[in-house]
Amino acid sequence: MKFKTKLYLGLGSFLVIIIILVTFLINMLDQITVKMNVVVKELSERVSMTATIQYEIANLDRGLKGLTSDPPDDLLQDFTNDMEKSRMNTSMAIESLKKMDTREKSQELIVKFTALYGTYTEMTQQILTLKKAGMKAEYEKLLWYDSKQLRERLLQNIDLLNTLQEQEMKNELYRTRATYNVATKMIYTYVLIGLIIGIGMTVWLILSITKNLNKVTSVMTSVTHNNVTKLPRIKVTSKDEFGAIAEAFNGMAQDLEERAKQEIELKEEAQEKSWLKTKIAEIATMYSKVDDLQTLAQLFITKITPMAGASYGVFYTQEGEGDQYRLRKLAGYAAHHEPFGFESFRVGEGLVGQCAAIKKSILLNQIPEDHLKIVSGTGMSSPASLIILPAEYEGEILAVIELATFETFTPLQQMLLHEVMSKIGIAINSVKSRMLVAKLLQESQALTEELQSQSEELQMQQEELRSAHERLEEQYENSEQKKTELEEIRLVLEEKAQHLALSSQYKSEFLANMSHELRTPLNSLLILTHILAENSERNLTDKQLEYIRTIYSSGDDLLNLINDILDLAKVESGNLEVIPEELQLQDVQVFVENQFFPIARQKGIEFSVRIDPDLPKSIFTDEHRLQQILKNLLSNAFKFTEKGSVSLYIQKTSQKVFGEKPIADQMGSVLAFSVVDTGIGIPEEKQEMIFETFKQADGTTSRKYGGTGLGLPISREIAQLLGGFIQVNSEVDKGTTFTLYLPSIESFPLTENRSSMKEVAAGHYEQAHNSVESAAKNGLHVESWNPNPYEKNLLDGKKILIVDDDMRNIFALTTALEGYQMEVIFALNGLEGIEILCSNPETDLVLMDIMMPEMDGFEAIHAIRQMPQFKNIPIIALTAKAMKQDREQCMNAGASDYISKPINIIQLLSLIQVWVYR
Repeated sequence: MKFKTKLYLGLGSFLVIIIILVTFLINMLDQITVKMNVVVKELSERVSMTATIQYEIANLDRGLKGLTSDPPDDLLQDFTNDMEKSRMNTSMAIESLKKMDTREKSQELIVKFTALYGTYTEMTQQILTLKKAGMKAEYEKLLWYDSKQLRERLLQNIDLLNTLQEQEMKNELYRTRATYNVATKMIYTYVLIGLIIGIGMTVWLILSITKNLNKVTSVMTSVTHNNVTKLPRIKVTSKDEFGAIAEAFNGMAQDLEERAKQEIELKEEAQEKSWLKTKIAEIATMYSKVDDLQTLAQLFITKITPMAGASYGVFYTQEGEGDQYRLRKLAGYAAHHEPFGFESFRVGEGLVGQCAAIKKSILLNQIPEDHLKIVSGTGMSSPASLIILPAEYEGEILAVIELATFETFTPLQQMLLHEVMSKIGIAINSVKSRMLVAKLLQESQALTEELQSQSEELQMQQEELRSAHERLEEQYENSEQKKTELEEIRLVLEEKAQHLALSSQYKSEFLANMSHELRTPLNSLLILTHILAENSERNLTDKQLEYIRTIYSSGDDLLNLINDILDLAKVESGNLEVIPEELQLQDVQVFVENQFFPIARQKGIEFSVRIDPDLPKSIFTDEHRLQQILKNLLSNAFKFTEKGSVSLYIQKTSQKVFGEKPIADQMGSVLAFSVVDTGIGIPEEKQEMIFETFKQADGTTSRKYGGTGLGLPISREIAQLLGGFIQVNSEVDKGTTFTLYLPSIESFPLTENRSSMKEVAAGHYEQAHNSVESAAKNGLHVESWNPNPYEKNLLDGKKILIVDDDMRNIFALTTALEGYQMEVIFALNGLEGIEILCSNPETDLVLMDIMMPEMDGFEAIHAIRQMPQFKNIPIIALTAKAMKQDREQCMNAGASDYISKPINIIQLLSLIQVWVYR
């Protein structure tokens, strides 16, 4: 419980007790006040009324007795008025008393008094009447005898009523005094309870606060500076302010410990660096007085071995050149009489030679016991760790050292060895240079002594030296010239690289423009042949329909060729996309059977598709690209197989690495899609060539089988994008097996940028529709798409604006759309299209070509989207370019959807229906 909550609880308890006490006191005082009001007001008023009744009866009696004195008439009238007034006052008092005192006994007395008082008032009236009549004897008899008895009874009755009211007043006073006494006792009791609770809360607060403070104080006082890496902690037992203090102290202690550990680590690191620099300096100081390699090697190995914590060391130096190049043992530490040692090594021979070959250190731990023995005066033991390091100078290995230790080489010792070995090469080269200079000096001195008498030969040697110097200068000038030439070559290469990038850009633009120029005439050709093939007027013969289907198939073949060329361009530029998704293997079987069973029946070839029952039901890959590969492989199989069979086998293989091609990790497996045929086969020397662009096994002009040679190269590139590859096995005249290997896992990162694989729905529809076009291309009958009357009614009367600069396309599209009762208007460029759209605001949809004069489709779409009235009008871009950036540019300009030329009427009608009724 928080400290603030405790304080609120304690003070709140006091306040609650005080409120209860005050409330009770006020309630008791209210009760006493009410009862006192009853006593003072009501009861006293009732007593006063009984007294009033007594007074009025006595006043009435005095008036009656006054009549005996025979007053004059005017006084008699006054007496009469007074008696009437007394009767009225008495009646009012009786009525008020009757309403105020509802007790049964009081009501009985009041009723009895009322009856007697009524009789008494009648008697007074008789007395007055007799007095006025002068009948003195009769009225005196009533006055002094009859009325007297009745008056006494009335007075007795009112006395009883008065006594009853006074007794009630006494009883109420007693009850009020009892209530006051009870209230006093309750006040004393509540005050006592409040004091006990208040004292208890105060003691509880003090104990809880002092207990937590003592915990915090004891822990804080236990903190010393002797061991700052392990500070005490305050145990958090509550969630109040003391708990927060404990958590803050624990956090501070944690920070202090971490800082202390960091200081210790930094101190140790500084000490290690200082030790490392000191040792390197020690070794560096011993090179200055060394003039031969033997001494240098012995000094170095003797110094570095114990310094690195080793107990064994050998120094190998380089000698000889070319085939005679060897590493010879020159010095040793505890290894002078080693029986298992070798005197020299060739490069790559043994670990010493391998170290020189790779120019890197070699560290061995857990050395076998019989590998090496370190001998002392008392015995010999095997080391635990061995390290071999090269000494390099300007890319040349000058020496290798080998060290062994009973422990393991620490990182600091290894760092020392690497630092020292990086500098020993300079020392070795310096010693060799000094040795060479000394040797040359000795030889020069010997020659000088021997040839002092042969001055001519000496002069000749000087001339030779001078010429050698000139040659060196000439070589230096040649090297500078070569450097200049290399710089010029580099600049030329950079210029060629820029030209290559520019040519690649021109190539992409050329392919895009070629796609536009080829697809534009194909658009009107395919649309019109499709309309003719429907034969809606039933006026074409079967032969004419066959001609039309042939024209359509030829146009579709040309379109597929354009698509293959564009796919190849995308592969070469790295823009070919894959869209990974879950694919049911059963769908692959259905696709293949629908595609090729008709071809198999037409050619009389047996065709089968077999799926291993142990395979998973689905894989994660690009469905369209997988279908494209299988379609290419099976098309080739049927093309080169005249008789026999073609089969597709889908099975799992345990092999994950094929040659140098790993295609699955340890968690995944590999699926093999094998296309097996009994066709003509492929010669072994041409099995690799068929995967090259535009090359075939038989590439002559008189070849029997056609084709462009693009299918297999594109399939191999797509297989690599899917994470696999294609392998071929074939024998001439026996058949061929193409196997596609793909990874089989639930999710596979086919590309690093998943966002780049998003395409518009129209593109997917175009890809899916290729299967129908393929069936038509292979000579099969394709049913035209005839919407049912309901669908035709949906498009009936819809106004479509066509914006295209090619009248052939406008004619073809207008003919097709008007066949479905749509109203068509057109424009020849973007500017004219905007004007016509503004003149026809009721237009339902716009078909916008992209490449047009004056204003192209991108600018027109952007301008239309800026108009508020056409902000949401559906715009379908008609693009003859098939590059990815062109399609993205259409969508970025504001197009609702896009469709590629040549336009498929089925697809176009579907898109129009979707966007018109979106």
